[in-house]
Amino acid sequence: MNPMATLARETPSKRKRLAVVTTLWTYKTHAWHMAERFLHGYPRQGQWHRPGLEVVSAYVDQQPSGDLSRRRAEASGFTVYPTVAEALRCGGDQMDVDAVLLIGEHGDYPLNEFGQKLYPRHELFTQITDVFRKDGRSVPVFNDKHLSWSFKLAKEMVDLSHELDFPFLAGSSLPVTWRMPSVEVPFGAEIEEGLVVAYGSRDIYDFHAIETLQCMMERRKGGETGVARVRTLAGDDLWNGVDNDQLPDVGWDPRLFEACLSRSQTLRQPESFSHRYPTQQQVREWGKDARAFFFDYIDGTKATVLMLNGVVQDFNFAAKIKGRDEPLSTMFYLPPVPNVVYSAALMGNAEQMFLTGKAPYPVERTMLTSGLVESGLQSLAMNKPLATPHLRVKYEASQESTFWRS
Repeated sequence: MNPMATLARETPSKRKRLAVVTTLWTYKTHAWHMAERFLHGYPRQGQWHRPGLEVVSAYVDQQPSGDLSRRRAEASGFTVYPTVAEALRCGGDQMDVDAVLLIGEHGDYPLNEFGQKLYPRHELFTQITDVFRKDGRSVPVFNDKHLSWSFKLAKEMVDLSHELDFPFLAGSSLPVTWRMPSVEVPFGAEIEEGLVVAYGSRDIYDFHAIETLQCMMERRKGGETGVARVRTLAGDDLWNGVDNDQLPDVGWDPRLFEACLSRSQTLRQPESFSHRYPTQQQVREWGKDARAFFFDYIDGTKATVLMLNGVVQDFNFAAKIKGRDEPLSTMFYLPPVPNVVYSAALMGNAEQMFLTGKAPYPVERTMLTSGLVESGLQSLAMNKPLATPHLRVKYEASQESTFWRS
């Protein structure tokens, strides 16, 4: 056998038909990360996995210079259509696909007054479901990242999936990527407090960090019942609030903070030092642009997402769990560009749903996190805590873990 030969493992004789609906398909965009997993496959457990789906059509909302969709179509034998409906019908008069991959990320779209980018995920989704309704057939849909910038629109999307009775999955790659160490919150654990220390730009990375938090918090005793109150502070307001005894709801358990920084592989160091724990002064100096989301869950549990830009450049979680002397903690590992295998982990879960017709975890998680981003950024802009009765989202997490472990 040629030692450089590519083995044709797991390639099914008849693959299901997949339509890609995306805002932009250029280098390093999410369509490049995710749709191309279904064109070329991805590594899984020491083998190169060939998905059981074939991309047969695409709709691309914006095609500027650098667009890759038509090059990929020519190379792989699918067609880029001018409308969502034509993509789902493959140019015919009836729906002709078995699954839809919706990627509403990247592209030239406006910002609202709270700093949220108004990606047309809801609009593209309703164009998809209009075809389902008119043609009398629904198929599984995966939606990348937020459901929408608006909780109201996100809920409409979930309601439509129930009305038209199709499997629906969404969210970030953070909940399904590798963890270091490979640990999980025990299902039904009594979580007293949770903390994520992460980094990144407003809105786009806030969502990733909140999904990191929620995929762990949702496993607590009693299941998810939603969030009653959100408060967000940034910069001097955050650090002054942490020091202010008049703001007892602002802050986090220092043991959880230490656990998160101790898991980080990107912890900033002073010049000429290696792996030194930062002083409070250094954390505040380096993290002068930090922001923190404080969540009060309906069941009384508290959690914080601290976007500590300038101090770390990864995603770290810690929780105080009743009955444990030390925090449970881990780092959510994101391999670097260009391989970004975490997108393969996410598409592995999407593929599972496309093939089985069952979502491996509830879409209500992402409905809730979409609302938490919206309310959190509104709280930041208004500089006050917000009651969130609309975020009384109830669901139960899957007992089986869905992150990659091998």
